[in-house]
Amino acid sequence: MLKAAADLLGPRGGHAAVTIEKIAARAEVAKTTVYRWWPSKIAIFMDLFEQLATKRLIGFADSGSVEADLRHVLRGLLRLFRTTAAGAAVAGMITEAQINSAAAAVFRDEFVARGRVLSRLALERARFRGELPMKFDIELAIDIMSGAIWYRLLLGHAPLNDAYADAIVRTVLDGLRSAPAGAGLGPRATVSRV
Repeated sequence: MLKAAADLLGPRGGHAAVTIEKIAARAEVAKTTVYRWWPSKIAIFMDLFEQLATKRLIGFADSGSVEADLRHVLRGLLRLFRTTAAGAAVAGMITEAQINSAAAAVFRDEFVARGRVLSRLALERARFRGELPMKFDIELAIDIMSGAIWYRLLLGHAPLNDAYADAIVRTVLDGLRSAPAGAGLGPRATVSRV
């Protein structure tokens, strides 16, 4: 059934082409069978992404360089988006999260939280090694990297290639290394609305 979803997400489909009915028809199963495994489209997109990512995003090692580690993570993710239905699945999750509050909670609490683990690990190790200052805002760095990737993924206006991954890493590390302590809007910061 996940292969059916991946096929529907293909080059001409996109997340709007994926419905429970179409997945059931393509997989030659009853709709109730699809619902037995996945209660919603976002659950299907999440499992599809996990299946594709598990096969391709393994082997993360500590190279001793935060820049090399983050480049490895981001390049692998962008390659996954370019060569599989994973990018379309993420775009589908983002779309579903915008129109369904229950889907938004699942997306944020499960998918987004898991997706931040590798980058956080690389940044925490770098901080421990002294490559980054102790006050380096790890959560802000992850938000900036994720935002840059999702922006290109959703708009499709420019390629998601290795050069882009490298530029994101360089920009984030250089920018946040040079920011004065406390300048970031970390999780505890508040924004004044005037």
